[in-house]
Amino acid sequence: MPSIFGNWSTNYDMMAKIVKGQGFKGVVNYILNQEKKAEILDSDGVMLDDPEAIIESFNFQTELNPRILKPVGHISLNFSAQDQEKLSNKLMVQIARDYMDRMGITDTQYLIGRHYDKEHPHVHLVFNRIDYNGHTISDRYERKRSEKICKELTREYNLYFAQGKEKVKEHRLREPDKTKYEIYHSLKTILPQCTNWNRLIQGLKDQNIGVTFKYKGRSKEVQGVIFDKNSYSFNGSKVDQQFSYSKIDYQLRVNGQQLHSSEAHHRQTLPGSNPIGSLVNDFLYQLKKASYDDENKKKKENIPHIKRGKGLRR
Repeated sequence: MPSIFGNWSTNYDMMAKIVKGQGFKGVVNYILNQEKKAEILDSDGVMLDDPEAIIESFNFQTELNPRILKPVGHISLNFSAQDQEKLSNKLMVQIARDYMDRMGITDTQYLIGRHYDKEHPHVHLVFNRIDYNGHTISDRYERKRSEKICKELTREYNLYFAQGKEKVKEHRLREPDKTKYEIYHSLKTILPQCTNWNRLIQGLKDQNIGVTFKYKGRSKEVQGVIFDKNSYSFNGSKVDQQFSYSKIDYQLRVNGQQLHSSEAHHRQTLPGSNPIGSLVNDFLYQLKKASYDDENKKKKENIPHIKRGKGLRR
């Protein structure tokens, strides 16, 4: 269990990790683990006499629908360390309840415990996926819904919004996140230097990063890009939104236009290459030529005119 929640960055905005399981014993004991300085903040429908009573309460309700193989719902709600002073126990319970309500986790048993073993504030929520009426709590599109709800709650409760991947404590990351951040930094460094896909692919290849494209059906129309390293693969948008295929393609074209403009400006500033300078040079040349021609004409007019006679040799 610790491996699932132990590598969270302190500067993420509110995020949730969702796990489902078969038995309540392991998750309840984890939430109540005193090594993590656990504290029960809120509950509903369970006896709080001791861990065994809590587990028994959850198990008793699962008998309402024995067909559900994974009745255990476990969600870790994680907040930024920036919100440490703001997040009282009362506020965290309020946010957790709001989160559950929007996720459709209602009319069922739950237990909310807070841990103090990490730099960032976080609570663990365990709930029964079989509600009081024997119905199943839906997990349809739960991760997409959860991500949207977390962003909504972050704004509504005026919580900290992360400023980007640069603030993540990378030395604490584990795979595959570690590799994803390596790809992220390589793209950040190499992309600004490239004007086309071939150069980008070669630059990434030098960093042991492979590039493949996703095509629309059987056509040649590119729909996406995939980066792979250390046997891990990531869609460009999963590395970061700025690295989707369309955004990279646009940036490469911008880089090419900027390079073209820079080269054109450089050529204009070379001696004799400036259009205005060329006009001035042409004018001076014509002026000197006219003066030279006029001077030659006067010299010719001053030369004595000699008539050729019969005695002169031709």
